[in-house]
Amino acid sequence: MDWSDVSECDRRRRWEKTAVLLHGMMGSAESWWRVIPLLVGNGYRVIAVDLPGHGLSPRDSHLTVASAAASVVETLDHLAPHLPIHAIGHSYGATVLAAAGLDADVTVYLDSPLSFPGGGDPMRLAARYASDRQQRQDPVWLRSSRPFYTTRDAEVEARAATRFDPVTDASISCGGDVELIPKRGSILVHADPSNWVTDEHRRKFAEQGVSVRSIPGAAHSIWYSHFAEFIASIPEMFGVLTQP
Repeated sequence: MDWSDVSECDRRRRWEKTAVLLHGMMGSAESWWRVIPLLVGNGYRVIAVDLPGHGLSPRDSHLTVASAAASVVETLDHLAPHLPIHAIGHSYGATVLAAAGLDADVTVYLDSPLSFPGGGDPMRLAARYASDRQQRQDPVWLRSSRPFYTTRDAEVEARAATRFDPVTDASISCGGDVELIPKRGSILVHADPSNWVTDEHRRKFAEQGVSVRSIPGAAHSIWYSHFAEFIASIPEMFGVLTQP
């Protein structure tokens, strides 16, 4: 597991709180480049993780959601033992966050139902991911398909695509179905409309004691398309901070 961390000097400081960020499929720790400075400015030490098969983290042709979650727990045991944690997971990263079962003071799931079907064919999935990966390596294509991306957004996500391993992530969907129960007291922030979070998901989450919050018109990667609204939707972490 690779992570984005602070210097050895800063590592010895007594941080008031730690923010853990888990990216979505084909993303990387760098996907949070605009979010991290705001969290640091709000007193957080930030640990943005490259999940297995992404960024600089190891590849694993037998990866499961459970083993990805275990790698997150191992990382935090190493970098932030016994420290208060506030965590955000996006899409697939939200599913991993739910599976990790962290004792976090604040848990935020971004546009994720925390479930997906298993039983996929590994060769077909790997081929599909490889095709998606090839396309997403082109910053020009990313900006044309996602007009809300800035030049840097496209460069960051194109770089993440070059480091993405299709075989690792194909493995995730080749086991059984995944359906996780959200943590009571957690927060779901979803795009409205969402291609992933249905009315039924929202109802079930609310019944589990989850605070369900929507951002009209947002893309799946909410903080890219609606940054100010994303920040405002989680005052538990960002307070009254607004987009600079």
